[in-house]
Order: sequence, then structure tokens, then C-alpha cells
Amino acid sequence: MLSVSDSDPFDDPVKYRQLVGALQYVTLTRPDITFAVNKVCQFMHSPTVNHWAAVKRILRYLLGTVDHTLLFSQSSTTVLHAYTDAAFNSLSAFSNADWAGCPDDRRSMGGYAIYLGSNLASWSARKQKTVSRSST
Repeated sequence: MLSVSDSDPFDDPVKYRQLVGALQYVTLTRPDITFAVNKVCQFMHSPTVNHWAAVKRILRYLLGTVDHTLLFSQSSTTVLHAYTDAAFNSLSAFSNADWAGCPDDRRSMGGYAIYLGSNLASWSARKQKTVSRSST
């Protein structure tokens, strides 16, 4: 798990910020990396060596899955399905619902995915603005 002070400071924070900024644009067509990119974005102010290693891991994943894209297929159904938080455990790209999961600020993650038929139409994964005091 990444944390604010989990290793030595990274020697080129500008390079880190440029690469992470570019990865943010990639998430528009690759929702499978949204959670990971969200995590590394949280450390733009003072990246560490471990944060840089996480960015390189995302790049290696992208290189190995270059043929993966969003696919919109014609569907015989126009049923709208929405999944949020706990329901995300079955979706590998969005298994991020937690309770006070960030060790640095104790804020929770939440998210959603909306499908129109079998096509992913909208998604989000983000840290909540306030600290959760209860899981109910």
C-alpha cells in the first residue's frame, strides 16, 4: 500500500508529475487503470521511490495490454445497470470500496460503474471528501 513517507524521495518529481499527468488522460479510454492512477496522483506533491515504482508498474501493465480498449457493441437490450461501492468487489477494475482505507488521512474510497446493456457508459473511483466515522 502506498503511503506519504513509505520510502526515500524520488529524485525527479517533475518527471513523476509529467508522467502521472499523461496517465490521467489514458484513463479516458482505459478505465481498468483508473484506481491505480488515482492512487499515484495522490502523491504528486512529494513522490517517493515507491510511488515511482508504482507508476512504472502501471506502464508495464499498459504495455502488456496494449490491445485492450473500450468496446461498444450493438446490444439487443438497453437495460441500464449501475454498480456502486460493495458491488464493485466483483469488478476487478473497481475493487476499491473501503472504509477509512487510506493510512495517511483515513478517508474512504468509493466509486460507481454504469452499464448500458453490456457497454460501460460511465465510471468513477475517488476518495471521499470527509473522514467516515461509521460504516452505516
